[in-house]
Order: sequence, then C-alpha cells, then structure tokens
Amino acid sequence: MKKISTLRILHHHHSLLNRSPPFSLCFNFKFATIPHAHSFVVSYLVSTCGFSPESAVSASRHLRFHSPQKPDSVLAFFSAHGFSVSQIRSIVKRESRILLCNPDKVLLPKFLFLRSKGASPADIVHMVTTGPRVLLRSLDNHIVPTYLFIKSFVESDKQIITCLKRNLSFIGDRRLSSNVQILLDNGVKRSSIAMLLTMWPSILCTYNLSHTVSELKEMGFETSTSTFAVAMLAKRTVTKAKWDDKVEAFKKWGWSEEHVLVAFKKHPYCMLTAREKIEAVFSFWVEVLGYSSLELLKYPVIFPMSLSKRIVPRSLVLRFLAKEGLRKKGASNCTPILVTENVFLNKFVNCFEKHSSQLLTMYEKSQNEGNTGKGEKNVCL
Repeated sequence: MKKISTLRILHHHHSLLNRSPPFSLCFNFKFATIPHAHSFVVSYLVSTCGFSPESAVSASRHLRFHSPQKPDSVLAFFSAHGFSVSQIRSIVKRESRILLCNPDKVLLPKFLFLRSKGASPADIVHMVTTGPRVLLRSLDNHIVPTYLFIKSFVESDKQIITCLKRNLSFIGDRRLSSNVQILLDNGVKRSSIAMLLTMWPSILCTYNLSHTVSELKEMGFETSTSTFAVAMLAKRTVTKAKWDDKVEAFKKWGWSEEHVLVAFKKHPYCMLTAREKIEAVFSFWVEVLGYSSLELLKYPVIFPMSLSKRIVPRSLVLRFLAKEGLRKKGASNCTPILVTENVFLNKFVNCFEKHSSQLLTMYEKSQNEGNTGKGEKNVCL
C-alpha cells in the first residue's frame, strides 16, 4: 500500500492535524507532573487526536513513541481507507494503543480478511468505528477462529458480516464457545443459535447463561422451539425492575401474573415492548374500541406491532364494518390485525364494493396520520 505523508493528511483532513494552542499554554498547570518520556505523547494526543489533557495523560501511560512517524502512519492508513476525521478520533480515543500498530503488518491483513469475506469498505468502516478493539486482536488466533466458529452455524458469509457489524466485541471472547455449548447441551437447536449469533451475538458473551436457561425451562419453555432464543434475549436484556414494571402494566388492565407468563411463552417479544407501548395498546383496545383486555391474551404478538400504522387503522376499518352489519358477531378482533397487508385489503376492504372506496380512504388516512405522529394523539381523544 502506498504510504500517505502527514502533509497529505493535513491537506485532505486539515482539521485532524489542526493544532490547538501551544500545549504548554493549555496544560501548563499539570505539565510538571508528566514524565518527560510521556510529554511528547500527551502533546500529540491533545493537538493531533483531539484528546482532552486529562485523557491524554491517562492514555500516555500505555503509549511509547518519541516522534510522530508511527502514529501519523496509522492516521494516514485510516484516512486512506475512508474513515472520517471524527471516526478516526473516536477510534483512537477508545483504543489509543492502535497508534502503535504497524499499518501494513497489523491493520491491513485484518482489513483484507474482511474484504475477502464480502465486507464492503463501508462495512469495515462501520465495524472498526463501533468496535475498534478488534484491530488489537490477533488475526490468526482470534479473528479467523471466531469467524470459522460462527460459520459452523451460519453458512452465509453475508450473514456473518452482518453479525460482525452488529457486535465485534465477542471476537476472542472465551465465553462465546462455552455458552454455545451450554445451549447445545440443553437441546437448543442450531438454527436458534444461528439466530442469536446473527441478531443478538452479545447474549452469547454474558455470564451465567446457564442460569437463564434453567429459569426459562422452569417457566415451561421448550428449548427446542424457535421462541426460546427470543425468550433468552428478553430475560438477559430486560432488568428485573423493568420486568416488574411491565408486569404491573399488564396487571393494571386486568391480567394476572399467570396471564403474563402465558403471553410471554406465546410471544416473548411482548416483554421486550416498552411499558408505555403496552399501556397505549391496552388503552386503545379497551377504552376506545371497548374490547376486553383478555382478548389480547390470545394474541400477545399484537403488542410489539405499530399502534398508529397497523393496529389503529385496521381496527377502525373493522369497527366500521361491524356498525354496517358486515361482520359476523363474535368474529375475532385480533386475527385481522395479524394478516399481511394484501390479505387485509382483499378480505376487509376491497371485497365490500359498495364501501371499498370509503374504507380505503379511511384506512390510508389513518395510516398517514400515524406517519406524521397525529394518529396516536387522536386515539387518546
């Protein structure tokens, strides 16, 4: 790779190397406490990388360089690979030891490996900016083995790159393989593990995962079902305080704790729904439409759905049909909300030729109000 001089960086990203006031002036009050060997590093971090004087002193304890040649080459490398000034500064502030890396021997091979697996330059910029520590990991001992481990569950390179874009922190994390083995030993399907790896990989790098597995099994979850992975996500990411708060929200509208457990087992996503959203769905369902709150117990999948773009517009159409005597008494108020858009339009709008135009106008108007934020406000009137 052709090296880029510091002057080219200065010309292309003038703000990156734009010197602040003389270091001795902006940090004179603490300069005497800085070891002489560190003073150049501190000055470089402040004036070139945008560190605060305090953070520069802290970082300098782990850095040793007496000239700008090596760190400048690292900055030049990032600049040449499409990183913005702010992204470079963010990377260096989070992992300042990267300034000591040899770009050609340490950084470039990792970039080339990711490119060989289908990662675009933009993908690499995103991955490194969000998880710069991966550049300090060994390519042969950490990055490649982790990639191959994921590939044993997820066959597509594209899916693996998506996984790495979501979370790079598990590269080289010993908990990954041990936690996956715990899941396999408890009968969790490989497809569920693949879903965890591609969508929520951080879950597999947590402590006491076996406790969560045991807790869910005691609740009655079957580890072999596809919902088990989502249930794990809920139990690992929702704090006890927030969990109890959501349970209280359900109980406020007439559910028991047993009802909440039934709903959670049917559709674990309901416990990943914010309390405010749970309250809003109940409020519309009970106070506006006049339906029973327990009707939602059969279909807790409704709670995570968009209130303003789906639940409200479809319910308004159903209420109109009921008033016109075009719906059977006792027909489910939930199932029409669950079907696809085309099925809903064909079965509840277009098939009523006399009212189809009015129904479609009503439906689209409500959806549009939802897009502008007016829909949910009107629901509360």
